[in-house]
Amino acid sequence: MNRKDLSSLQSPWNFTNYSSSTSPPPAVLVVSPNMAYMAAELIIAFLSTVGNVLVCVAVGINRKLRTVTNYFLVSLAVADICVGTIAIPCAILTDIGLPHHNLHLCLLMLSVLIMFTQNSIFSLLAVAVERYLAIFMPFRYQMLMTPRNAVLVILAKWLLAITIGLVPLMGEAQMRAAANIRREMKMAVSLFLVLFLFAVCWIPLHVINCFLLMCPRCYVPFELLLTAIILSHANSAVNPFLYAYTMTTFRDTFKAIFLCLKTSSSLRLTKQAVWYQRSIRPS
Repeated sequence: MNRKDLSSLQSPWNFTNYSSSTSPPPAVLVVSPNMAYMAAELIIAFLSTVGNVLVCVAVGINRKLRTVTNYFLVSLAVADICVGTIAIPCAILTDIGLPHHNLHLCLLMLSVLIMFTQNSIFSLLAVAVERYLAIFMPFRYQMLMTPRNAVLVILAKWLLAITIGLVPLMGEAQMRAAANIRREMKMAVSLFLVLFLFAVCWIPLHVINCFLLMCPRCYVPFELLLTAIILSHANSAVNPFLYAYTMTTFRDTFKAIFLCLKTSSSLRLTKQAVWYQRSIRPS
C-alpha cells in the first residue's frame, strides 16, 4: 500500500474508515515512516512540552501572574503539555500504521485526541468570556470572576472535555480606573492573538476533514494532510512564545527562571570542581 492509498485512511484524527469486520485480518501493514513529518512532530512535541511547563512554573512562582485569566492559560498549557507528551506520539504511531487491526485502541487514541482538543477550545472560550466581563461588565467582574469560580470553571470544562472525548467509546464589583481599562484591553489584544493563532492552526485540518467527509472518494495529497496535522500540533508550542512576546510579566518571569537555572548550574559545577580539587589534593 503506497502513500496515495493511505490517503483514503486519512489522518490520525479520522478513524471513520476503520472496519470492525469479523473477516480474517489482512496482512500486517508495514509503512515506512515519513522522516520529515516525524522530525517536525518531535520538535513540536518538545517545544510544546518545555514551553508550556515554563508557563505553569512562571505562574506558580510569580504572584503577579496568579490572576483569573492566567488560571485559564495554565489550564490551556496543561492541555498543550498533554498534546506534546501524548497526542503527538499517538499521531506518529498512526503515521507508521499502528495500532494494527485494533478497533478499541484506535477509539481510545481518538478519545484522547478529542479530550485535549476540546479542552483547548473550552479554555479559549473561558478566556474570551473572562475578557468580555472585564471590559464590558467591570461592575460585576470581581464578583463573578473570583479564583474559586475560576477553579470551578476549569474543573467543569475538563469534565466536559473528558465527557465529549469518551463519546466514541460509548457505542462499544467596582468600576475600573482608566489605567486598568487600558491594561484589560492590552490583555484582551494578547489573548485575541492566542485565539487567532488557534484558528489559523486548526482550520486547515478541519477543512480537509470536512472535504473528505463530503467527498470520501476525493484525493487529498498525503503531504498536504501531514502539513495540516503538523500545523494543528504546532499551536500547542507557539502559545508560550506568544505570552513572552506580548505580556511583560510572563517575559520577566521566564527570564528569572532561566537566570535561576543558569545560576544553579554554575553553582553545581563550582561545587563539583571544589570536590575534585580536594579529592586529588595529597594528604
